[in-house]
Amino acid sequence: MSHKILVVEDEPTLSRLLSYNLSQEGYEVNVVENGADGLQEAVDGDYQLIVLDIMLPGMNGLEVLTKLRQKQVRTPVIILTARNAEDEVVQGLKHGADDYMTKPFGVAELLARVAAVLRRTQGESQTDHQPESEEKVIELGELSIYPEKYEVVLHGESIPLRPKEFEVLLYLVQRPGVVVTRDDLMNMVWGFDYIGGQRTVDVHVSSLRKKLEMNQETVQIDSIRGVGYKLVIKKSGRPA
Repeated sequence: MSHKILVVEDEPTLSRLLSYNLSQEGYEVNVVENGADGLQEAVDGDYQLIVLDIMLPGMNGLEVLTKLRQKQVRTPVIILTARNAEDEVVQGLKHGADDYMTKPFGVAELLARVAAVLRRTQGESQTDHQPESEEKVIELGELSIYPEKYEVVLHGESIPLRPKEFEVLLYLVQRPGVVVTRDDLMNMVWGFDYIGGQRTVDVHVSSLRKKLEMNQETVQIDSIRGVGYKLVIKKSGRPA
């Protein structure tokens, strides 16, 4: 059974982005646009996680979080806060938040944090009645990718990737043969409101190619002129 996630976010672009990508990961998602409705939904609904923006119309996120904990609702909460809003983060954690994300953020990072919070909060009860699940790994020839550990192993040796390089690689690997635009990568890895240019994506892809050049007989990252990139998986030295 998939986990149910409540997203309380009033910015339409961000709420659609969160809803779409969480749904793509197999989560059942419900979006609410203001604090009062979010509080009521969190109390009445059977959710395994709440993604809660701090800046909401009417009742803000901190008020929602405080009232939830006062009502003994222990659903884990990830708060979304603005850059440099350290006080909001401190107050959120003091009031019972389980984690936080600072805007702008990459969707890949959020998905990793969602999975981590769910593992922490659901793991103990699950291990009481079922064996521990095997560690997730993506195998491409001699290339092994461990999404939960942000680790890449090539020919038995660990490849040091920066976090954003890893997230770019993971996004491409999960869409083999599909042309991914620079805008898609920018939104997924750096966040939809990242103020940097697309040159950032090109630099990270270039660095990835250099670090993975020993594995080009298995995978390669093709440039699609004027659009973006495509990961090609090969077999026996030929494109699949």
